[in-house]
Amino acid sequence: MQTRRILLAAIALALAAPAFALAQTPAAAPAPVAEAGVVRVALTTPEGVIVLQLEQGKAPITVGNFLKYVDRKLYDGASFYRASTAPGGPKDYGLLQGGLQNDPKKVLPPIAHESTLKTGLSNTDGAIAMGRHAPGTAQADWFICVGDQAYLDADPKDPKNPGFAAFGRVVEGMDVVKKILAMPVDPNRGEGAMKGEMLVKPVRIVTARRVAP
Repeated sequence: MQTRRILLAAIALALAAPAFALAQTPAAAPAPVAEAGVVRVALTTPEGVIVLQLEQGKAPITVGNFLKYVDRKLYDGASFYRASTAPGGPKDYGLLQGGLQNDPKKVLPPIAHESTLKTGLSNTDGAIAMGRHAPGTAQADWFICVGDQAYLDADPKDPKNPGFAAFGRVVEGMDVVKKILAMPVDPNRGEGAMKGEMLVKPVRIVTARRVAP
């Protein structure tokens, strides 16, 4: 379990260096909000649809950033590209990472870190959270937890462990998430903590759109 935790927590080191180019795609009109403080977004992939419920009322900075990418259609053509599981472990426990991989034509500036201690959210089964280097470097890439991984939350007893900013969860399509997580990875691709975790065939995010409840 300790090895698994070390491997999965390494997502903080796996993202490329921040880029700061601003995308100029105009924002689309917002769709209806599911309920006060909550927004739903559907990620359509060739493997099926994944619906996210984003806690805008609890994590306004992180959700607001995610919705900028959605409303400007910047996630259209992005992909799920990394499936992180423990070597020799089950394929239904790990992290599925997606986003823009720091495409300089699409990424927006980094955002402030919203600690789980502040939001009250947790990196449990189905949670979506931002990938990052140091706190305050998250941009466009994120991961979905498959299995409870609350050890990725901020540690209230250790200020040096700010954790990862969870900002919502999957409410439909966890079967799709698990299917992608179990897909083959290339043992030779990827650098550092990502080595051996890159999907042989990344799964394209065809569209990312707000949806009504």
